[in-house]
Amino acid sequence: MNTPTVLVVDDTPASLGLVCQALRREGVRVLLADSGAAARTVLARERPAVILLDVMMPGEDGFTLCAALKSHAEWRDLPVVFLTAIDEPEQKVRAFAVGAVDYVTKPVHVPELVARVRVQLELLAARRALEAKNAELESEVALRVDAEQQLAASLDRAVVVLGADRKLLFATRLAHDLMAKFSLAPAELARVDRHETKEGSLRVRRFTEAGREDLIMLALEEERAAPGPAALLALGLTVRQAEVAYWVAQGKTNPEIAVILEASPRTIDKHMERILDRLGLENRASLIVRTADLLRGA
Repeated sequence: MNTPTVLVVDDTPASLGLVCQALRREGVRVLLADSGAAARTVLARERPAVILLDVMMPGEDGFTLCAALKSHAEWRDLPVVFLTAIDEPEQKVRAFAVGAVDYVTKPVHVPELVARVRVQLELLAARRALEAKNAELESEVALRVDAEQQLAASLDRAVVVLGADRKLLFATRLAHDLMAKFSLAPAELARVDRHETKEGSLRVRRFTEAGREDLIMLALEEERAAPGPAALLALGLTVRQAEVAYWVAQGKTNPEIAVILEASPRTIDKHMERILDRLGLENRASLIVRTADLLRGA
């Protein structure tokens, strides 16, 4: 776990020496800045978990600095706790108006301030854990949705279902690809057993229930075709993972694969993580090497 960092912005940081010592005893890393300009310099290279900000400073005061930080996208979500010797309701209202999350008056009661900082650190840790969990859940949902969509687009079976009028009721993605490749309309499939073109040979197998013609199921089989994604099922991949691995082997990037498979880039990224983990591989190059023999038909 990373050590939490607190940035203390005060024109007389020595006055907060006891606070800094107490925070360090809590395992917190403390950074110091004596002005708004110095604080910006620190923020340019570090990202603290919490900022303790003095209100009364020469030049740019704490209210102005806080408002400026909250207008910056990179620093907007940093929690700011104001420190001030002025205990007036108007000051507190102004502090919260510019984006502070807490307000502590001077002289500082060290245990109280440390406790308030600890609360902000715990809230930050909880928010990050929630964000990570949400991101994981989003990925899982995307994978499940993608898997469900593939039920209607099975990789290794080109299946067509026609109605009594020979109109298309259902076809897997591979079936659509083969119909396009061989320039065959759905109704034509019901009339042929084999279709020969310069592109190759397509076999059409018919499955019907005796005495019924309201539904006709056809299985299309391309003969003498080069190995495709289905060949990678031998690696123990799922249907969708085999598709992704196939296009990686063809030199396609994840965004390109997302377009080809009509999926989101994030979903393809997640599939890649699982492919590499399942096969015990480190990167795309090793995946290409692993799939080479299968895709050569060796």
